[in-house]
Formats: sequence, structure tokens, C-alpha cells
Amino acid sequence: MTFSDFASAHSFYIWSILILSVVLGMVVNKTNFCTMGAVSDLVNMGDKGRLRAWILSATVALIGVTILEYFKVFDLTSTLPPYRGGANQDLLYAFPWGRFVLGGILFGIGMTLGSGCGNKTLIRIGGGNIKSIFVFVIIAVIAYFMVDPFKELEANWYQTLFQPWLDEATIMMKTQSDLGSIAAGFSENGSATTMRLIIGLIVGLIALFIVFRAADFRSSFDNIFAGVAIGLIVLAAWYVTANVTIDLDGENVGIRNFVTEQWEIEMGDDVPKPKNAATNLTTTSYTFISPMGQAAGYAKEGLSKSYLSFGVLAVLGVILGSFLWSLISRSFRIEWFVSVKDFVYHAIGGVLMGFGGVLGLGCTVGQAITGVSTLALGSFLVFISIVFGSALTMKIQYYKLVYEDEATFFKAFITALVDMKLLPGGLRQLDAV
Repeated sequence: MTFSDFASAHSFYIWSILILSVVLGMVVNKTNFCTMGAVSDLVNMGDKGRLRAWILSATVALIGVTILEYFKVFDLTSTLPPYRGGANQDLLYAFPWGRFVLGGILFGIGMTLGSGCGNKTLIRIGGGNIKSIFVFVIIAVIAYFMVDPFKELEANWYQTLFQPWLDEATIMMKTQSDLGSIAAGFSENGSATTMRLIIGLIVGLIALFIVFRAADFRSSFDNIFAGVAIGLIVLAAWYVTANVTIDLDGENVGIRNFVTEQWEIEMGDDVPKPKNAATNLTTTSYTFISPMGQAAGYAKEGLSKSYLSFGVLAVLGVILGSFLWSLISRSFRIEWFVSVKDFVYHAIGGVLMGFGGVLGLGCTVGQAITGVSTLALGSFLVFISIVFGSALTMKIQYYKLVYEDEATFFKAFITALVDMKLLPGGLRQLDAV
């Protein structure tokens, strides 16, 4: 996708991502694709349908990425966020397992208290849920100050509040932290790209077998449609952001490199330069917590076009797509808090998702689908941590609901861990229900 000038290239970039995001919002609303709902169905009813849809979407994206990267359609060595890790001056790659685990658990708890993950929050806004607007604002403000997406602060909250101690929970590696690079590192002449293809196809085929072996899933159009469509949309976003180029005297220059290296020569001061383009125009795909912070910066600057990034387009597009489907399906409903307790839970959920989503470098979509598609080890770790945090919270809520005053937080917490087979049965505090 090569264009003769920046304006044409940027316009295509904006409209492509916006359209993909609108379609994503419509698909998620139509199919009720919900990662928190998937965990809830599994924990409370033993229903794995939506969990299989979640896994299917990650699998479709994974197989697509490994094949296209092998054939050099794009290169995901450097992405936003850096799923596979970025090299330091000593050519070592950081694997921040501490922030992955902490961020994932916080996010899992937060999405349970806040009635859905980042993506679901946007979907619910499009469907008329005012509670989700409240959650969105909280996440957006926290993400803005945690990430500083347009480099306007002296120091962001992550640098001041978390980095000094979370850096201790980091492993430095000689290769990037995706499974392909790790496997290739055991051989002198091993190719990371080839290993990604082999591992990706093996993991993908096993996942497809597990997903489709269930007859009830095979008969569920919505779950299959959601998994395939969302996986393809994530793949399409990778393709677009990696392949928009500008023709400079016969040389194709990526849009990011054009803005960071050629802007002053080709454009001068006539057109506002995209803010923090060196980061925000890096190859990327869907994630929703840091983009909410970008949306906050976009609103703060009066909707200036120079602040219009992939993240902003993703947020706006998903809300619009959900709104359109809610009108088509006549499901648009205004919802408000039912009690003070409901308000407090959503507020806490928004705070935890804001901090957790940034610490974990992504959400249930950003890490468990988009990140997994790169075979990043950290993405699998965040995925597991999110499911753990969410499942634990649901079990605690359930025991407190059933036993009321008898179920202190400690008793419900210990019993939940017993149910999850993380503690011996002799420590059970409440009878199983």
C-alpha cells in the first residue's frame, strides 16, 4: 500500500483503522463476545462456549501472523507495545514477569468488578450504558498519566510509582521473549521466523482441535463467527499499520519512518506533525487500555488531528460500531447504577483496570489475542494472570453472596483458593456450593 504523499497515506491509515474498529464493535456487540463473560460462564456454569470463542480469535490471529511474517509480508520484531521485548544498549531483552503477573491479576479483578474488560466497556458505552462511561473516564485518566502517550509530562506514573521496584522482577534475556526466538536461541543457526511458523502452526492446530471438538461450540454460529472475525480484524490491523508506505523518488518509506526521519525535509512546518509519532506510528494492533489514555490526551487537546492515533481511532470506532449495531438490533438501553455499592465496585474496577492494563502491557484483547498472535511469552503469562484474578474474584463474590455475613473476606478468599485447587481441602472455611 504505497502512496504518493503523506496526506494520502495518512488518510488511508485513519480510514482503514476506523472502519476495522467499527466492524469490530459491531461484531462484538452482535455476538456478545466478552472475555469476562467467558470466565464467568466457565466458573459459574461450566460453560466453555465463550472461552472457546476467545481462544479461537487468538488462534486465527496467531496462525495468520506466523504465516504472513514467515513470507515477509510484515515484521513484528518491533511493535507497540513491545510484545516480544525491546533490546537495551547491551543487546539484552527485558522480560518483566513481575509487571505481567501483577498487571494481569489487577486487570482480572478490575474487569470483574467493573462489569467487563476495556473492550467490553466500550461496547457497553455504544449500547447506552452510562456506568461504562464512568469506568471509561477512570481508566482513560489513569492510563494517560501512567503512559504519557504524547510525551507531555516530566515523568509518568509508571516511572515514579512502579518502575523502581518492578524492575527487580525482570529477567534479562539474550533473545526476544517470543517462543520462536527462544527456541531458535538453542541452535546456532536457528531462524526465529521459521521457529515461529513451526510453533505457531503446531499450537494453532492443537487449539483448533480443542475448540472444535465440542459439538455445542460447532453448532454456535455467534461464537464461531466472533472468533474468526475478531482474529482476522486483529490480523488486518497488523497488516495495515506495517504496510502503509510513501513513495519518495522510487523508494518506499514506511509512514512512521517518514514522519520521524523525512518530515522536516518533505513537509516543513505547513502540516502539524503527528504527536509522538516515533512511538504511536509503530506497527500495532488492537488493545484498549493505553488507547483510552490516548483518547484522554486527544480530548484534552481539543480533538487536534495531530493527536489522532491508532489507539484513539480504535476507541472511537468500537464505540461507534457498537452503537450502530445496538440501533440495528434495537438493543440500545440506558443503564445506570442500581446502588451505591454498584457505583463503588465500578469505580474500583476502573482503577484496577487502568493500572493493571498498563502494567500488563495490555488487556484481554491486547495481550490474550493480539499479544498471543506474536507468540510472546509475556502475553501467555498475562492471559493466565487475568483469568486467575477474574476467577478468584468471582468465587469470592459468590461465597459472600450465598453466605452473606458469615462469609468474611478471609473465609471466602481461602475457600476460593481451595476450590481452585491452590490450597489443600483441609483449609476450606465454607462449605462448597
